[in-house]
Amino acid sequence: MTRRLNYQQMGSGKDIILIHGLFGRLENLNMVAKVLAENYRVTSVDVRNHGDSFHDSVMDYPTMAQDVVGIMQHLNIDSAVILGHSMGGKIAMELALTSPERVEKLIVADIAPVEYPPHHNQIIAGLKSIDFTAIKQRKDADKQLAQYVDNIGVRQFLLRNLVSENNQFSFKCNIENIDINYPSIMKTYQGSNTYNAPTLFIKGANSDYILPEHRAEIIRLFPQSRARIIQGAGHWLHAEKTVAFNRSVVSFLDSD
Repeated sequence: MTRRLNYQQMGSGKDIILIHGLFGRLENLNMVAKVLAENYRVTSVDVRNHGDSFHDSVMDYPTMAQDVVGIMQHLNIDSAVILGHSMGGKIAMELALTSPERVEKLIVADIAPVEYPPHHNQIIAGLKSIDFTAIKQRKDADKQLAQYVDNIGVRQFLLRNLVSENNQFSFKCNIENIDINYPSIMKTYQGSNTYNAPTLFIKGANSDYILPEHRAEIIRLFPQSRARIIQGAGHWLHAEKTVAFNRSVVSFLDSD
């Protein structure tokens, strides 16, 4: 049986595919999808081990890029604009570099094609430590997670994964599989291809995910790339400065 990513579609016209980041789900990019759906057919996906997609012990970028190819084949989408945020941006870059015929234009939100040092260990430890049997309401989970993650905004983002069924709480994303694959998630594209179609990197001015020292690698892999910086935004730039982010995306899509 073929396993396919969970997806949601809205709008009509040329195709755009949206890919969320680590610990996310397709709803995270709804504020982008709704605007783009005015002029495009937008397909938002849940990455494997996230949202309502299947769980699997393999979670490297070549495999996750092929998951996107699989949903494109299922939906009869030959090529599309691909937009990815954070880990989703790395999946989008992998797809563009390995299956360029599938990617009409590429938009990468606040991530570079580089290997990052591990920086989610405390979050993963906190999520793995949650005792779901002790949770009667969402604030109980927040109280447990606060022992590991002091930033309330990050906790609120993570706890969007918390669901309740028959008065039993659980998590949408598979923390065990994410933990096992975390070293692979920090890695980057391993090949020597380049992607020669229009590419936009959007950086949050207050984020350190894209740095000046990453520019040479970005240009090497994506020679047709340009950059846009969103002032007053951090890593979750699409949520923090939605209007500015969407304006940058639409302007890029309208350009030749």
